[in-house]
Amino acid sequence: MSEQLKVAAGQCSRAGVKAQNEDCCGIRIPEGMELTHKGIVAVTADGVGSSEAGREASEYCVQGFISDYMSTPQSWRVETAGDRMIRSLNAWLYSQGQRRYQSQLSLASTLAALVLKSTTAHIFHVGDSRVYLIRDNAIRCLTKDHRLVVDRNKTYLARAMGGEPEVHYDYRKLPIQCGDIFLLSSDGVHEFLDDGQLKTIALSAEPESAAAAVVKAALDGGSNDNLTCQILRIKQLPNQDENAYYRQLTQLPFPPPLEAGMILDGYRIIRELHASTTIQIYLAEDIDSGETVVLKTPSVNFEDDPAYIDRFLHEVWVGRRIDSPHVFKVHHLKRPRSCIYYVTEYLEGGSLAQWMLDHPEPDLDEVRHITAQIIKGLRAFHRRDMVHQDIKPENIMIDRHHTVKIIDFGSTQVAGLQEVYTPIAQQMIGGTANYIAPELFDGYQATPKSDLFSLGVTVYAMLSGGKLPYGKQESAKRRKRYDYISVRKYNLHVPIWMDGAIRKAVDPNPDKRYEVMSEFFADLTTPNPALMRTHAPLLERDPVRFWRGLSMILVMVNLILIFLLSR
Repeated sequence: MSEQLKVAAGQCSRAGVKAQNEDCCGIRIPEGMELTHKGIVAVTADGVGSSEAGREASEYCVQGFISDYMSTPQSWRVETAGDRMIRSLNAWLYSQGQRRYQSQLSLASTLAALVLKSTTAHIFHVGDSRVYLIRDNAIRCLTKDHRLVVDRNKTYLARAMGGEPEVHYDYRKLPIQCGDIFLLSSDGVHEFLDDGQLKTIALSAEPESAAAAVVKAALDGGSNDNLTCQILRIKQLPNQDENAYYRQLTQLPFPPPLEAGMILDGYRIIRELHASTTIQIYLAEDIDSGETVVLKTPSVNFEDDPAYIDRFLHEVWVGRRIDSPHVFKVHHLKRPRSCIYYVTEYLEGGSLAQWMLDHPEPDLDEVRHITAQIIKGLRAFHRRDMVHQDIKPENIMIDRHHTVKIIDFGSTQVAGLQEVYTPIAQQMIGGTANYIAPELFDGYQATPKSDLFSLGVTVYAMLSGGKLPYGKQESAKRRKRYDYISVRKYNLHVPIWMDGAIRKAVDPNPDKRYEVMSEFFADLTTPNPALMRTHAPLLERDPVRFWRGLSMILVMVNLILIFLLSR
């Protein structure tokens, strides 16, 4: 059994000497895959004392952050999910405060959130609640109070959830170790206990008892505010070795060779569609529904290769989490599996590579129509914090209804999965040498701009009969030079401004590419004066101006000739 992250946790919140407790706290420790992909969440919030609904605000912060974070896609990185949650909660608190109380800071609260995912701690912070780390018998505060100092005896809260339309928060992450203790507290605790006292009490007992002891000590120390303390101790990290990880991957066996007429878990095999050294693909029928589907099975040549199995299952994981008419659909199985395989939709059609062979002189509007659909498919990846990394004509399918679909998710980078520890070395560069973005060769993380580069190369290939903007590349290494070849060299029907749009999309420097794909598509369809190359011939840049000028010159020449002849 592979090891998972384990913590011992406890919390305590008291009103103290006040009539009402406007603090709130919560801890969520999920199980199974949710623990792996989302992690453990602890949140402390302190309703602003001057607000009209401090208790309500702190409860919204705690409950909203935990429940909404757990509901975000597993493919999102923690930072992305936390950012969305904080901004959404802040906007809601501010709008409700303005509507119900017509005043600022009416629904306001501090927020200190800790997410423990795999082997990393992620901290989100607004206000003056704190997060501490106790390690190797030393304590340090991981947050900085957002307070404005007026004089020696007077400070004000400078930031709060719900205080303004836009919230500014701090985020940091750090690796965790077995035995680490995280302590979250409201100001009613840490303003009355110094770091040494917090450390001593936190180490003195199990988290539940220690949290209660911290609150009592602060109250005994003269605290005149609400008091909240949460303590989480790391008991185990998911540091499984490769053998344990391999056993986890191979809980199900590889399937046997399949032949027409055989039935596997309710799927009747119709025929083999494709077989290679790495995968087998079969056309099949779902006996229950009568639907025609495709079964993909791993090759027995890699039965003892955990990296291969990991990549095979990665494609399934990605495919099941994207729902778009322009992304190849991987089905959720209706029945238990007896072996490793996955099921996809059956797509009648051909690849974009085949379409290019059939259309050596493509219509520009048809190219734009295909590009628009690819962009829609890529947006489905990017919204999930994924980068496909292998966009090329062979990985774009066009069905019999002319719907374009992106296939092959084996190289897809998933931000959320990159935060999950695995002992298997992941492939550093995914994709195909002629289509891959240059920054990936240099070890940079893939971004949506990396997919934009590959899309730009694909559009170029569609318009040029399969040619490439920087020429063919034989090895999977970064080029020394990137000298753009105008697509008009191969297709004079492409306008100058359209060639300029492609050139910008495939710029070797990602900072010089388009910020979003909609801008790229807009420049593919509508002339952008900024993309008119000044060194291009006037006839190409502005044909009307060229012919008008030439006509005026000819008129002048004719007038001169008439004058000379008349003499």
